[in-house]
Amino acid sequence: MIRQLTIRDLGHEEPTLLLTNQLQRSPAKLIGRYAQRMLIENNIADGIDFFHMDALSSAVAMKVDCDLQLTLMASSLYRLLGTTIGNGYQTAKPRHIFQDFVEATAGVTIGEHHIQVKFQKRAHNPYLLGAGFAERETVIPWLGRKKLRLLFG
Repeated sequence: MIRQLTIRDLGHEEPTLLLTNQLQRSPAKLIGRYAQRMLIENNIADGIDFFHMDALSSAVAMKVDCDLQLTLMASSLYRLLGTTIGNGYQTAKPRHIFQDFVEATAGVTIGEHHIQVKFQKRAHNPYLLGAGFAERETVIPWLGRKKLRLLFG
């Protein structure tokens, strides 16, 4: 058995038709769940658009699953960066975080035991400093256990 709900005023000109096999749930709960799913789908679509994966690499199901998995992982890492930075970036889209923090010019010095990345002065650097990135040293095992150090100019 299938249940049909017609919903108006969801941001579309035409009403939305919702088909479900949930016969016991109230319309309010069904519509709420539908809205949650739409937010998830919109975030995935935004990630695919931002990470330039609008054309998946192959029709082979395994490749499509891999593409989607990599997109979701990258999106999660941007979300983690935004949460670490705070100041409203917890809910920022990956594209916004990329433009403010990742897309930056820096000088890279590779020494015997350290890799230093010195960022140019930017308006958003105080957020990175406030999040403690200047005090962190990250060991990079595949580079002979060198430590990565970020410097802000």
